[in-house]
Amino acid sequence: MIVPEATALALDLLWGEPPAAAHPTVWMGRGIAAARAQRRSNAPIPSLLEGTLVVFAGAGITLGAAAAAERVIKAFPGPVCTALLGAALKPALSLRALLAAGAEVEAALRADDLPSARLLLGWHLVSRDTSELSATGIAGAAIESLAENLSDGLVAPLLAFRAGGLSAAYVYRFLNTADAMLGYRTPELEWYGKAAARADDAVNWIPARVAALLIVVASSLLRANGSAALRYALRDAARTASPNAGWPMAAMAGALEVRLTKRGAYVLNAGGRAPGPDDLAGARRIVALAGMLAPMLTAA
Repeated sequence: MIVPEATALALDLLWGEPPAAAHPTVWMGRGIAAARAQRRSNAPIPSLLEGTLVVFAGAGITLGAAAAAERVIKAFPGPVCTALLGAALKPALSLRALLAAGAEVEAALRADDLPSARLLLGWHLVSRDTSELSATGIAGAAIESLAENLSDGLVAPLLAFRAGGLSAAYVYRFLNTADAMLGYRTPELEWYGKAAARADDAVNWIPARVAALLIVVASSLLRANGSAALRYALRDAARTASPNAGWPMAAMAGALEVRLTKRGAYVLNAGGRAPGPDDLAGARRIVALAGMLAPMLTAA
């Protein structure tokens, strides 16, 4: 039986991201940016209250809009309803764009074009400063982002959809977007973005662990080191500051038998070798297969 999740993933792989003017995540980002521009205070408690209001208001608007769309779609007969639900869910997912971003960074590394590799990495995959990263650092950061975004960009919205339909999937997407824009421990955002960061931690708790499991299964099927993926996920996941990101990243470090490092923050699989372009290619294959398996798991 075809399920909306499979339809959504097929559409994503065929066509990629919708135009910005029609992309719900872009609309969410613009709304969050507009709210931030209207911020009234930089003091801790008022900032916390303002940031919390942005999260609740944005999630509420998203919930209402998605619920209304779902009510309209469910008025159609079975197969048409399934197809329309899949089409409506598709913008909440992002696998093709993730794999393409990894491929661009890999191509730049293979061409020994470090300036382009750094630019592409910072543009598509990470928020950290990439200007001083070596080739090994670029490959490692790209591998980490592929693993983490398997959870954020695919597994989490699929699980949310299965739990609560379009409303849950798009509320998840809003919370994740809010965290990406506000959830930083900087003087400006430490308090303003705290609600967004904590909400994102909560809604990603299960998806991150499911993503790690998918990496274990996919790496085993691809004859990578599935047992090490499981072992290092269990051992090293807690080394990151995030309660969730370490799970898929540590699983990928084990699967590829590489050391993944963020200076001053963590080291995953400390005994592994330094990553390179071939490992980035391997990570893309594992994420691609894990992404294919995800709708079957969530539908089950």
